[in-house]
Parts: sequence; structure tokens; C-alpha cells
Amino acid sequence: MRTNQPHQSEALSRREALRRGAWGAAGILAAASRLNPLVFAAPAAKADEDQLAREKAARDEAAKQKAKDKPKIKSVIQIFLWGGMSHNDTWDPKPGSGYEYLGEFDRAISTNVDGIQLSFLFPMLAKVADKYALIRSMTHGNDGHETAAYLMQTGHKPGGNLSYPSIGAIFTYFRRQEYKGLLPPYIVMLQPAGRFSEEGFLGPAYKPFATGGDPNAERFEVQGIINRGIDDRRQQARRELLQQINVLGYGMNGAAEMAAIEEAKERAYQLLLGQGREVFNLNNESREMRDRYGRNTFGQECLVARRLVEAGVPYITISFPGGWDTHAGHFATMRRQCPWLDQGLATLLTDLQERGLLQTTLVWCTGEFGRTPKVDWAPPWNGGRHHYGRVFTVLVAGGGIQGGRVVGSTDEKAENVKERPVYPGDLLGTFYLLAGIDPSAQLPHPLGLEARVLDTENEGMKSAGMLAELL
Repeated sequence: MRTNQPHQSEALSRREALRRGAWGAAGILAAASRLNPLVFAAPAAKADEDQLAREKAARDEAAKQKAKDKPKIKSVIQIFLWGGMSHNDTWDPKPGSGYEYLGEFDRAISTNVDGIQLSFLFPMLAKVADKYALIRSMTHGNDGHETAAYLMQTGHKPGGNLSYPSIGAIFTYFRRQEYKGLLPPYIVMLQPAGRFSEEGFLGPAYKPFATGGDPNAERFEVQGIINRGIDDRRQQARRELLQQINVLGYGMNGAAEMAAIEEAKERAYQLLLGQGREVFNLNNESREMRDRYGRNTFGQECLVARRLVEAGVPYITISFPGGWDTHAGHFATMRRQCPWLDQGLATLLTDLQERGLLQTTLVWCTGEFGRTPKVDWAPPWNGGRHHYGRVFTVLVAGGGIQGGRVVGSTDEKAENVKERPVYPGDLLGTFYLLAGIDPSAQLPHPLGLEARVLDTENEGMKSAGMLAELL
């Protein structure tokens, strides 16, 4: 027994030494971290960055593989809610978050997809939630109209050396050999609202054609196609008179140059008086169909957009009439405009599907940012919401996008991204993949400068990966 005692004491002392040493080291490390938290934050941050990079790469690769099996997008309809629509009043409702956040709109409704709710202002979209997906974690952090619009429509950082083209100009450029229609390939109704040069360095050939006019009027007077105050009979008489006095044309009938001129002139007349013009003639639609879309400017714009898709136009933008820049009068504006948006958009998606067009037509709807989740009740706003680029919602449908899904989420008051941020390059890159456009493809710059469709890494643009979840 005695001979064993020293060994027990020795064993105890070793264990005690190890225990005390471990606690001592822990104390030193804890003290060091309090003195210099970056010692431990840096490795942890690096591990987080590595994990995010792996997730991004996995999403990008999955999106590329899934897009290969999808029919290619033929047309895009972009509904641009310029000014920025509130997300927690519409497609990311937070019932119960309190009057200071929701005011009079503290009510959500169920949709035809379990688990997805919308604001009560969207009963028609609630019935067709299986046809679209919601991205509730869109973010870029920019609160300026012009710069945020540039981010959302180009996927590039504003303020750089290059003025990049918008997604509409990109689609037009990559469809230039394929599209041979009479109508311009990139059409915006009614006026451009991007607040930047949509064609960018691609030049005026890729500038959108703005229709002007009002499709809800008795006659949709598209500028440059339908002349105000001149009916079709008078326009035809002018054409016949020009042909009668065209002496030069008669004398040079065999010249190649004259043949090209005549071809261009005939195309122009077809645009003015023939098939091109008829696309904008909503009197060709039944009264029931026009009523179905809604007898307001936006509803009829949606109907024209469907007709433009049928004509093969690659890119159509609807700039929502009136806008959503609701610093003041917010709740009154929402009560007026949300029913128009609800009816027009829900009908457009249903109509496209019924005609077999939704699978090859991408529809996306959002503003350049959202609105502040917390209402500003102080004068002079008296119940307004301000610019908010930290998080907002995008609705996407068709073109290979799976409906009835939600990507990302926000916190309990819709103030911050909670899960799965989506950045402009992630969104547009997904669209490009579905259209068969390489997001890393080189673009022609007039000065020969390096420019690509998307170039997030070299510009320092954030990316969390393309939307494989929706493909």
C-alpha cells in the first residue's frame, strides 16, 4: 500500500498540472481575445467567407446544369415599379408587427400555395401563387433612385468607368440575328423610367423604343407609328401620293441601293399601317378580354405586352404609370394602385399560360428598391415610407422559373435579410442563363475596353449565387 502511494500522488499531480495548465491557457486566450478580438475574429470570418464562397459556387454550378434542360426564354416582360414599392405592405407581409410598421394594412391573406401569404391588397395574385415565385431577400443597400435602378437593370456597380447596357439592351444584342420582326426589339411602355442610359455603351441601336400614348384611351396613339389626328385612310392616301410623285424611284428601279431603300420603306409602312401597327390596336381584342385585364392604363399595358410577346418582341418593359415613390400619401396611393397591379399582373400570367407562352416568356416585377418598413408618421410625411435598398421583394414567373416557391426571408419586421441574400447579379445572371446568354460573355465596347455581361468579382459586386432553387 505504501509503495503505491507515491505513484498515486504523482498521478494526481500530473492530472492537476494538466488541469491547471488547461485552465490557465484558456484564461490567457480569453484575456487575449478581450484585448484584441481580431486575433480570433479573423480566422472565424475567413472560415465564414470560405463557406459562403463554396455555397455560391455550388448554386452557380447547379443553376448552370438545371438551365441546360429548360426551354430557352424567347421574350421578357419586365414590370418596373419605379420609385420602389413597399415590400411589407405587399408580398412580404408581417402581420402583428404593429401600427408603426403596418399602419392600416395589418392583414395578410393565404394563397393557393400552402405557407405563402400576401397582403390583403392582392386577392387575385393570391389565387395564382402557383404560377410565380417570390424572392423576399433581394438586397443591394443602395437608396438612390438612379444608382439603384442601374444596379437592378445592369447588375453592375454604378459610378464606374463604363456605362453598362441594361438587361433589355443585352437581350436585344444577343437576339439581333434571330429577331426579324417589324417592331423594335426593345419596347418600353409608356416612357423610360430607368433614369439612366439603358443602351449604355452598346449605342443607340439598342435604345428602347418608348411608345408614349395610353393604351386605355379610345385609340392607343403610339408615337412614330400612329399619328395623332391622322386616321388610317388619310395616312394611306399620303402613301399613294408619294408613290405617284416618286419620279426618281421609277428611273432607278434596277439599282441595288434603290431596292434597299424600297425594302426599308415597305417595312416602315408595315409598321405604320400593316401588321406592326395592328399589334397595338386593342380593338382587335374582345371587350371581355380587355375588362379581364382591367380598364386602366396598367391593365391595358399588360394586354399590349402579351400581344408583343405573340409578335416575338424580345424585351418589353412596362414602367408602372404613376410610380411608387410614396414618401407622403403612401396608404392612399397603395389602395389605389395595388388593385391595378394585382388584376393586371395576375391576368397576364394566367393569359400567357393559357396560350402556351408562359414557359418561354419570363415575367419579372419589382422596383429599384423597397420602402422603409417603419412608417414615417411625422410631418410633412404624415404616414410615408422612404427609400430602402437593404431588402425588398421580387416576383418572377415563367421562362423556366418554378412557381409556388419563396427564396429567402426577412426578419420579423422586414427590416433585414434573415436567410439567403440575393444580389442584382444573382438575379440577372439567372435570367441570362435561362435565355442561353453566357453571363461572362464579352461585350463589344467602342473603345475596345474589357466589358462583360456580368463581372461581379472584378467590380467588387456581391454575389451569393444564382437562383438554382427556382430552376
